[in-house]
Amino acid sequence: QVFDLLNKKAKLRVLEDGKQQVQVVGLQEKPVGCAEDVIKMITVGSACRTSGHTFANTSSSRSHACFQIILRRRRQMIGKFSLVDLAGNERGADTSNADRQTRMEGAEINKSLLALKECIRALGQNKSHTPFRESKLTQVLRDSFIGANSRTCMIAMISPGMSSCEYTLNTLRYADR
Repeated sequence: QVFDLLNKKAKLRVLEDGKQQVQVVGLQEKPVGCAEDVIKMITVGSACRTSGHTFANTSSSRSHACFQIILRRRRQMIGKFSLVDLAGNERGADTSNADRQTRMEGAEINKSLLALKECIRALGQNKSHTPFRESKLTQVLRDSFIGANSRTCMIAMISPGMSSCEYTLNTLRYADR
């Protein structure tokens, strides 16, 4: 499911139009005039995200968040900058004592992270088909990967603690793709 965190968590639909362009139906764009406006929007959106308790974290985001800044000149898009905060990978052992809803959320998170990994892998291997349709996340990010002048950078957040060693290694492997 996709929600607009800047519009009362309105439920949105992700569709592909006749030109094979992804459209997020119902998404509201909000104009900004300065960096402070951008920071305010990020703060509002972050406050609307769903979070919960997991074995690994006392406050864990239960969803991915995508914040896009679109640069326009005379109503024409000349650039787009996407900031994406991915929810953490959920291991079965970490959610075995969780309620059904938390386990289902974890499964959806893992499914979308796997889809993203498969898209990155296909692009890296110059495959003829990239499986963008496997998840809403990869559909929304599609033009970030295949645009003529697109550049993508992943920043991984890791823990320095020894108890998180396995998580850290998995995160670094994921980001290394």
